[in-house]
Amino acid sequence: MVIRMTRPLIELLFDFGSPNAYLVWQVLPDLAARHDADLRVVPCLLGGLFKRTGNQAPMLAFAGIKGKLDYDMLETRRFIARHGLARFRMNPHFPVNTLLLMRGLIAARHRGEEAAYIAAGLAAMWEDERKMDDPDTFVAVFDAAGLDGAALLAATQDAQIKAELVAATEAAAARGAFGIPTLWVDGEIYFGKERLAQIEDQLAT
Repeated sequence: MVIRMTRPLIELLFDFGSPNAYLVWQVLPDLAARHDADLRVVPCLLGGLFKRTGNQAPMLAFAGIKGKLDYDMLETRRFIARHGLARFRMNPHFPVNTLLLMRGLIAARHRGEEAAYIAAGLAAMWEDERKMDDPDTFVAVFDAAGLDGAALLAATQDAQIKAELVAATEAAAARGAFGIPTLWVDGEIYFGKERLAQIEDQLAT
């Protein structure tokens, strides 16, 4: 076994609009804690990443492949059952435009409120079935979480916040990402929630 001189770093490429990002986030903090690893969220606008890489959402990319989407749903059900994620609900408004949510995440990070913001946003999207591209809903959800929803909404129109999200998305594509959830473990890339076992193997060595 290799003795690490520094803590390993897990980076999660993240957009609230990905159900798989929700599922991974329910498992990843405990995984990181088991391996004494630091965990960092890397914001990325998924639609922008698709445009930069020529990728498509699975419902479009695999629509013509017999059995592929059915199998993806089977894997999702297995993941949910394995990890006891009974609160998950497929958002009836899917796909939701996450531009406000993702700019808000950048703003929340500047305010020192990232963890609370992520928890509230994910619960609203994938447990409570809220339409989070509606500004009034956005404000109500984050007010209920003890944050200043109106201030966060206003910050989504700030030029610096907009630029940071664009830059983060471009940087993710430059690192080789093409979808979410992408994870890096000490800089090594993994894609998909099914790779968590491989990540555990890397962290155990």
